[in-house]
Amino acid sequence: MSFHDGSITSFLGLPLLLLFFCFFLSPASFSNATIPSTLDGPFTPVTITLDTSLRGKAVDLPDTDPRVQRYVTGFQPEQISLSLSSTYDSVWVSWITGEFQIGTNVKPLDPTSIASIVQFGTLGDSLIHTASGSSLVYNQLYPFEGLLNYTSGIIHHVRITGLQPSTVYYYRCGDPSHGMSKIHHFKTMPISSPTSYPSRIAIVGDTGLTYNTTDTISHLVQNSPDLVLLVGDVSYANLYLTNGTSSDCYSCNFSDTPIHETYQPRWDYWGRFMENLTSTVPIMVVEGNHELELQAGNKTFEAYSSRFAFPYIESGSTSKFYYSFNAGGIHFVMLGAYIDFDRSGEQYEWLKRDLAKFNRSVTPWLVVTWHPPWYSTYTAHYKEAECMKVAMEELLYSYGTDIVFNGHVHAYERSNRVYNYQLDPCGPVHIVIGDGGNREKMAIEHTDEPGKCPDPLSTPDAAMGGQFCPSNSTTTGAFCWDQQPPYSALRESSFGHGILEMKNATWALWTWHRNQDTNSQVGDQIYIVRQPDLCPTQNVTT
Repeated sequence: MSFHDGSITSFLGLPLLLLFFCFFLSPASFSNATIPSTLDGPFTPVTITLDTSLRGKAVDLPDTDPRVQRYVTGFQPEQISLSLSSTYDSVWVSWITGEFQIGTNVKPLDPTSIASIVQFGTLGDSLIHTASGSSLVYNQLYPFEGLLNYTSGIIHHVRITGLQPSTVYYYRCGDPSHGMSKIHHFKTMPISSPTSYPSRIAIVGDTGLTYNTTDTISHLVQNSPDLVLLVGDVSYANLYLTNGTSSDCYSCNFSDTPIHETYQPRWDYWGRFMENLTSTVPIMVVEGNHELELQAGNKTFEAYSSRFAFPYIESGSTSKFYYSFNAGGIHFVMLGAYIDFDRSGEQYEWLKRDLAKFNRSVTPWLVVTWHPPWYSTYTAHYKEAECMKVAMEELLYSYGTDIVFNGHVHAYERSNRVYNYQLDPCGPVHIVIGDGGNREKMAIEHTDEPGKCPDPLSTPDAAMGGQFCPSNSTTTGAFCWDQQPPYSALRESSFGHGILEMKNATWALWTWHRNQDTNSQVGDQIYIVRQPDLCPTQNVTT
């Protein structure tokens, strides 16, 4: 029976045929009538009242916790993680061998002394393919008396290629002469098309490694994601001195240190804790301010750049701070907020090239991520990224960006569709999800509350260039609103994570899960709907 020869019409009759299409092929066939969609918006702003009893235990896991202790010996692999390449047919495998050193006289390991090998295949008992890669060691050095230096174990990155879409592969990694890991598995992304998507994508930010973090990751794992996006601020090693002393607020307690110190073993603890997830589910990371980690020679971001594999070369980028990749019918763009984002800069030129190649007929959805938000109504980090917004928002809007994910602010906030501070049915939905559980605790104050609007000149971030970029974001010209702005749909101070599910080329289900809720409860849920007919930029093809 064919849709083209008219036989289905004669079989069902025209009325039944219309019913068939309406029920089985429309969003209503998978929608729940109680879940709103962006078609129902813009929504009246809502603030969920803070429940102070649910602040959580924002205390770091100690190095005595078995979940962060080294479980291997010699040069056996640990801290195994996966990341995607730019397309489904390639995946990066990363791991560490050998022990880190911290002290006044550390001697780096020789990265060429241990091979970087991945054995893989579609059968767990027949790993017939082999791939090799590269290895490195990074140092965190402080040229000041009394401060301890750090040198990492050997970090390995191997790209395995020639993979089939939506296929389970088994693998083990290591050096056969020194020991291979146990066998792990992963599933490749679907082929890029308007009809194929990962089942669930987890979004989390500002994790750190506290007891709140363990709750966040436990809930996230129970949602069985196919992919994880971490929108910056990973280990929070820079809340520590090199001797392991720590504070919730570094500048409050360690203001007299000659340089902003870090305790790099916190990165190793984070990698060990996360391995059960990251050895099976790819994780894509973008840098946050806590990854800056200044050291001798004005080097920065050494841990971030060394520990993760990024598909920056595959996506035409020259920097690990910005790159793109496809996951089924979604094109993800990961942007760097802590390097040059000006229109005259290399990142902006790369972004123009990447978006020019973006094809809605292959990847209908455009999702963009960076760390500090452009649309947040919390006092913490308010308008800190305004200069980045001024430089890049118009370009992202011109290509019809559908969803933006940010972290940095330790709370949850979802916007109405917005562009240039105005409600706009063709603007993206901005979602702030920097509530992964870190020890700096939650953001709870809003700029529209009496006395909470910051001094405008105090808002620029030195790590982002330190410039002040004036903008007219309110109806009165004031720096802050005196009520929750119209573009802010929902905000709540709770720890949690989000799950993104693309239902088809125009409908996506977004769900925010709070740590204090059971799996059957949700903190926020909405269908985000693309409207290509209304917004021509959402229908761009090349």
